[in-house]
Order: sequence, then C-alpha cells, then structure tokens
Amino acid sequence: MTHLPAGWRTRRPTLDDIPELLALAHASDIAAVGEPDFTVDEVREALTGPNTDMAKDCWLALDADGAVVGWAYPNNADRGDRDFLEVYVWPERGVPAQRPLLALLLARAAERGAEFGHEAYMVRAGAIPNEKPWIEALTDAGFTFLKQHARMTMSLDGVSPVAPEPPAGITVRPVHADELRRFHATIAEAFADSDHPAPGYEAWRSVAGDDRSDWFVAFADGEWAGVLQSSDSAAEEGSGWVKNLAVLRAYRRRGVGEALLRRAFAAYAAQGLTRAGLGVDLANPTRAARLYRAVGMHPMYEANIYQRQI
Repeated sequence: MTHLPAGWRTRRPTLDDIPELLALAHASDIAAVGEPDFTVDEVREALTGPNTDMAKDCWLALDADGAVVGWAYPNNADRGDRDFLEVYVWPERGVPAQRPLLALLLARAAERGAEFGHEAYMVRAGAIPNEKPWIEALTDAGFTFLKQHARMTMSLDGVSPVAPEPPAGITVRPVHADELRRFHATIAEAFADSDHPAPGYEAWRSVAGDDRSDWFVAFADGEWAGVLQSSDSAAEEGSGWVKNLAVLRAYRRRGVGEALLRRAFAAYAAQGLTRAGLGVDLANPTRAARLYRAVGMHPMYEANIYQRQI
C-alpha cells in the first residue's frame, strides 16, 4: 500500500516542527534501539542541510487528528550519484505512513538524480534488524541488503582529562583556523577509498559549525598525518561525538588514529561529558571498527543498509 489511510495527509515541514520531529525521532529510536539517538541539531541539519529543500524534498505524514506520525527526507550533501533516504514514524500508529512516504522519496529521488546531472542514481536506506515492517517496505520497493553500519559508544567514566602520551614520533594538537582547507582535504583523501566520499569544502563548512575546540591534527615524525573532527550535536545528552576520524594512508597502523581518539576522549571528559560515540561502516576497508573496539568502544546497535538503483 502506497496510499495513506483515509483521513491522513502529508504536508511539508517547517523549522517550527523541530520539537515535534525530535519527539517523533526519539520515539522511533527508543522502539528500535532502546534509547534516544537523535538531537535537536541533527533534526535542524536534516531539514536544512546542503541540497535539501524542505519545500521540495521533505514530507510529514499527519493522521486523521492532525498529529505528525511520520517524517521523510533525503540526504546528499555533495550532489553525488546517491541519496540516503530516511523515514521516521511513530511506533505502531505511524507504520501506515512508511510505504507512502518511501514512495514519495523514491519519486523525488529520480528527479534529484536528474537535477544533479546523473543518468543513473542510487538510493540507500537503513534499518535496525528488528524493524520488520520497514525492512519489508524496503524489500517490496526493490531494495536489497548491502552491508551493516554500527553506532559505537563508550563510557568516559575514569577517563582522564589529560590525554595519555601518544606513541613515539606522534604528536597531536588542536587545528588552527588557517588549516581548515587542509583539514577537510585530509578527510576527503582518507575517505576516498571508502564508500563514504566527503562533501566538497563549502558543503562541509556549511554544516561543520564554528566550534573547533575539539578538532585535532596529528603529526607523525613532524608530517601532517591525520585529523579528528568532533561535533557537539549530542552534548546536551552528555555525549561527545566523533564526526570524522581520518588518517592518511601513508601513516596508518602507527597509532595515529588511537592518539587522536584518546585526545578527543580526554577533551570530552574535561568538559564533564559522560560518553563518547561515533558511527562506523563495518565494511570500511581500513577496518576502523577494530580500532574503536581496541580503545574501549562497543556497538550501541548495528543497522542494515539497503540499496536500489532508480
């Protein structure tokens, strides 16, 4: 069924809907993984991020009483050949909106692919393994399983606000304001051999924010080797968030990534935060998940990633 129930309707979201959308996302998170995993900044970013137009790309589903029971939006920060589609619904009562919202996103994705100049366009979506109705909706719409992604976390209890000494030859310091283009270029280069190419510099800067107090650069024998970008998006929940960890190929397996993580964890602890988290592609060719486990992180949950071509 790709039609809403009788009396239900859709409309476009506005920034005034942010509190209600956060409540919806939290309800969906709790049902799927047992705790909230969305912040107010992430809601705002989803609505206003690069190449996302609320008036054309996003939908809300309203039930017969006018309550918001579903929210759908795409993400493609760099106008590449792939959209990531997100559909959040209220547990149980919002499920009838899943397939209609997915159908709207798929139709819009075909338009977006053409607008972005791509003859072939891919779409992806994620699902926690226990989200059976959503997985069935994706499968029926032609999606197939691709890989898994993990949300990893760790307690900062006992973590010193002073980072341990890094391995010999490795140094870590905060990034300087005049190094931001090189910082971004490092992320782009490090992720070039992964399935997650970095957006262009302007798109990255538009969502990266101006607080760089927890952004770090690592050097190996005096050479620029890697970077770590933090986000304060989960600070209100007491968590530091590693947005990007990037180590240049020539300096991998020398302790650079671990030194950056340890420095970030110490900074989060110094701010009184109680947890640290990040997301990782379990198919990442650098096997980053092994590093995260080695520093004490563990999966909060794992999500299946599905894909189809438009």
